[in-house]
Amino acid sequence: MENKCIWNKYSKTQLKELEALNADYIDFLSACKTERECVDEIVTRIEDAGYVDINSYIKEKKQITAGDKLYAVNMNKSLIMIQVGSAPLEEGLNILGAHIDSPRIDIKQNPLYEDSGLAYLDTHYYGGIKKYQWVTTPLAMHGIVAKKDGTNIIIQLGEEADDPVFFISDLLIHLSAEQLEKKASHVIEGEALDIIIGNRPIAPSKKKGKEEESADEKDAVKKSILALLKEYYDMEEEDFLSAELEIVPAGKARECGLDRSMVLGYGQDDRVCAYPSYRAMLAVEGLEKTAVCILTDKEEIGSVGATGMQSRFFENTMAELASLEGEYTDLKLRRMLAASFMLSSDVNSAFDPTYASSFEKKNAAFLGRGMVLGKFHGARGKSGTNDANAEYIGKLRGVFDKDKVSFQMAELGRVDLGGGGTIAYMLAKYGMNVIDCGVAVLNMHAPYEVTSKADIYETYRGYISFLKNA
Repeated sequence: MENKCIWNKYSKTQLKELEALNADYIDFLSACKTERECVDEIVTRIEDAGYVDINSYIKEKKQITAGDKLYAVNMNKSLIMIQVGSAPLEEGLNILGAHIDSPRIDIKQNPLYEDSGLAYLDTHYYGGIKKYQWVTTPLAMHGIVAKKDGTNIIIQLGEEADDPVFFISDLLIHLSAEQLEKKASHVIEGEALDIIIGNRPIAPSKKKGKEEESADEKDAVKKSILALLKEYYDMEEEDFLSAELEIVPAGKARECGLDRSMVLGYGQDDRVCAYPSYRAMLAVEGLEKTAVCILTDKEEIGSVGATGMQSRFFENTMAELASLEGEYTDLKLRRMLAASFMLSSDVNSAFDPTYASSFEKKNAAFLGRGMVLGKFHGARGKSGTNDANAEYIGKLRGVFDKDKVSFQMAELGRVDLGGGGTIAYMLAKYGMNVIDCGVAVLNMHAPYEVTSKADIYETYRGYISFLKNA
């Protein structure tokens, strides 16, 4: 059984919709390179579409009614959208769940140092990366500095045409004979991912004594950087202690290919699923079952912490929702969650002919052949995975066929080669039906990932169909 290319199935009207959706997606991807930026951008957009902070309902003790649109934010890093349907909550929810964090490089809490006339920031990489892919490429800095007086400084540097950028150095080919003998996992070590941020020393003081001149020369480049941080951001060195600064590839997402059929950009795992998830929520109205979209943090490091899927944020928000419907009981909440259906909106690896031996071709996903369903992920003997029920997959086939949504089913690579995980099993613990469902990606976890415009559009259509008909 072979899935066909979907490009030629679209009408002229649909092709215009496809291009408009992807143009907006490219803008979104370019503007939202951290989880905080994703939450800020999406909240701005959904408030314009009529979504209201759930806390206003809670404060006013206002009951929900069909058609109400609510959202909840957790520590500015994760977000839940809700559109209330006409059916009682105990009949279950239709849930889309994606993550908005991506592999990157984080700045340590005591990072700034100077060595041999170069100023560096010490780093710790976040998520699964091939470290050698991050050297000698323009990098930008995004994040927040929380000062002890309660003020926050937002930093975004390296994205505008006249902004400076940063980089991680690599050894020149002429001297790299020993380096090239190493395994790829050790060509660049984690502690060698420090970014270079300056080379110009601070101007010497007008003091004339030798001791004063010697003091001026020590760490003069570091002192210059600190002076600039003070000038531009009113930031002291100790403010790094309470900073969250993320290093990401600089520059905008782009159309890719002579035919402009693809999107190339940073962070498409998993923002290529988060984007159509929230857009699908904006596209539906008059629902029977209540629709929920979860955009969570920390998936790339195990969904841990207060903003990850393993926190109680989702459960607590659903408890608040149940309470806003009327009398709350724990049993009502449990019934509501157990009766729910979910698409764990996460990416799958696209088949790459250059590395064909890493895939089992009959069960691989392909660019341009539609949305991808993954019955399971995990590693080797399905370790650590949710494994969707056949009955649920059968139901979804009917849902997607109703709206002529093209989909393919795939595994993540060849058996025994590796594997991966998603948030699916964390929601399945409530007894709900869950399956992974998203977009195929080339270069997954690289600084620049590639997706098909057609797959993005088809996934958007599939999410709408799910929210309406599941």
